Amino acid sequence: MKNETSDLIDTFYDKENPTVQKNSSEIIRKSPKGKYRIFDEAEFTRGREVLGDLIVHGMVASGGTDIDWLIEHNGGFVILEFKGFHNDKINIPKGQMIAYEKLHEKLNQVTKCYLYVIGCDDIDFSNPDATVWVFEMRQWKEGGIPKNTSDIYDENLGKQNKFIVYREYMEEVKVEKLRDIIDSHWKEFEKFKM
Repeated sequence: MKNETSDLIDTFYDKENPTVQKNSSEIIRKSPKGKYRIFDEAEFTRGREVLGDLIVHGMVASGGTDIDWLIEHNGGFVILEFKGFHNDKINIPKGQMIAYEKLHEKLNQVTKCYLYVIGCDDIDFSNPDATVWVFEMRQWKEGGIPKNTSDIYDENLGKQNKFIVYREYMEEVKVEKLRDIIDSHWKEFEKFKM
C-alpha cells in the first residue's frame, strides 16, 4: 500500500525547486539546501578555541580577526565580511578595515577583487527574501560611506578604535539579490581562464 502522506510531503518539498512555507498571512520562501555545512560543530568550535590560546597575556601582540568568506575563481576574488547591527549601526575594528583596504588595493593591482561588508539583523539566510544591507570597498574608498570613529548620535562616546557605519549609508538588498551579485562576479571571473 502506497503511503499517501509521504507522497504529499515529497510533492510539497520538491528537491529541485525552492520550497514555500505558508504561515497564516505571509508566505516565506525557502532556498534550496546550502552548498556548505559545518559537519562537526563541536570540532569547529574547538578549532576556534585552540586558536584563541595563541595570543596570551604578557605578549605585546593583541587583537585579531578573520575573513568571514573568501571566494576565489580563476584568480578573481570576492570577499564577504558580515557584521551584526546594533542600534542601526555596525562596528568595524580599524585594524580590520585597514587590512581590508590594503588587501583590496593589492589584489586589484594584479586581478579583480570585490570586497563587501554586509550588515544584518537576526537573519535566516535560507530565506531568499530576507534583507541585508551592503556596501562595497570601492564605496568606502571613494567616500560614499562616512568614516566615523565616534557615534554621531551619542555625544557621550568619544573616538573609538573602530569605524561606525550606519544602516542608512548601506544599500538594502534581499539575500537573493546578494546571491545574484556574487554569481555575477563568478561569471565575470570566467573570462580570466588561467
